[in-house]
Amino acid sequence: HVQLVESGGGSVQAGGSLRLSCAASGYTYSSYCMGWFRQAPGKEREGVAVIDSDGLAKYADSVKGRFTISQDNAKNSLYLQMNSLKPEDTATYYCATGYVGGALLRPQSYSYWGQGTQVTVS
Repeated sequence: HVQLVESGGGSVQAGGSLRLSCAASGYTYSSYCMGWFRQAPGKEREGVAVIDSDGLAKYADSVKGRFTISQDNAKNSLYLQMNSLKPEDTATYYCATGYVGGALLRPQSYSYWGQGTQVTVS
């Protein structure tokens, strides 16, 4: 039973930073792609950053240079360091894994999802 639990969301002013964490359990962590996605009210869920099974990171253009995805295989955890936050980064952020094929930043490419953590930038 795959379980993903996000934490670290909150409210910050524009220009501030937050670090999101995702604790994973129930599968062999290192063999899966994992990523961060977000969904703002009234908008579709979109890919933010992913790490593939080779440990290579891919970012959405909107966050390149500001966000950094990382993982700790020993702790079965995924992280997203978010710097220089903008109001348009406001969304619920989700951790996902269980890559089934297709574009890495495409939400439909993933089977398992956490419950999400809210990020609000004012």
